[in-house]
Formats: sequence, structure tokens, C-alpha cells
Amino acid sequence: MKSLILIIITSALINNVVLNQFLGICSFLGVSKQLKASASLGVAVIFVITIASAVASLLYDFVLAPLGMDFMKTIVFILVIAALVQIVEMFLKKTAPAIYRALGIYLPLITTNCAVLGVALTNVQDGFNFIESVLSGFGTAVGYTIAIVLLATIRSRIHEEDIPAPLRGAPIVLISAALMSIAFMGFSGLSF
Repeated sequence: MKSLILIIITSALINNVVLNQFLGICSFLGVSKQLKASASLGVAVIFVITIASAVASLLYDFVLAPLGMDFMKTIVFILVIAALVQIVEMFLKKTAPAIYRALGIYLPLITTNCAVLGVALTNVQDGFNFIESVLSGFGTAVGYTIAIVLLATIRSRIHEEDIPAPLRGAPIVLISAALMSIAFMGFSGLSF
């Protein structure tokens, strides 16, 4: 049980997909302008990465590996991710049109979000079983959500501050993201 909790904590904080591995930066920077859109994307990413980790693990363990088709894992995982994103997109369009419009182009970008594919491939590379893969995916997605919501909160405060003209806009956002990354490096010293 302790090792399973450790997988979640490690995935969310210590090896944060955005702030440590630098995967998923495009949606991280693009959507973090609004807190509600960031939180909504975070929830969608939690769903997609968790389910993609589960399906990818099952496909790899019961289809690809036994048939000696390890080389197909990237293509198969991309197809799984694309299908899951389409399901999430259709669900949001029907049940929450305001969130669907707020996410705009960034929802389909989950399909090309390298964080989603990176988690599936890393789980296979690390030799995680099904439960470990699901927990790793969930932890990674929670870490992504924490990072994007924190940046959205920081960005909402930045607009209230008097920032020097050369730093306004993208430069201060990138500096903020870099400082967040440095702060998250402090979690690497955690020991259990």
C-alpha cells in the first residue's frame, strides 16, 4: 500500500509532468489565463490520462507484449488517447457547453499533449502493472492540474500588479512558470 501511495505522490509532485519533465507545456501556458478553464482542463486531463494509462497498460500487457509487437506501442497509445479525447470532447459539448467553449482549441490539443503519451510510455518503460499504471496516470494528471491551477492563480494576480513593460505578458508568465519549477524541485528531497 505504501508503494502505491508513493507512486501517486512521486508522479504528482516529485516528477511533475509539467514542472519537472516539461511535457504538456503548450496547454499549460495557453489555458492558464483563466482559473475556471484551467480547472476544467485539469479535470479533463485527469480523466484522459487515468483512463489512457489503464487502457494502454491492458493493451500492452495482454496484446502487444504477448504478440511481440512492442514496437507498435507508440502508435497504439496515440490511437487510444485520440479516442478518449474525442469521448471527453463529445461529453463536454453535450453536458457543459460553456466549459467546452472556454477550453476551445485546447481540448483537442489533449490528443497531441505529449504528457498523455509520455505517461503511457513511461508506465510501460518502468514495468508498472495495471494498478501501478492507473495510479501513476492519476498522480501525473493531478500534478498537471495542480500546476495549471497554480499558474492560473498566479496569472490572475499578475494582472493586478505593476509589472515593468518589458516583462508584461509572456515573459512574466515564463518567469513565473520557471519559479514554480524551481519550487517543485524542492519535493525531490522527500523521503519516505
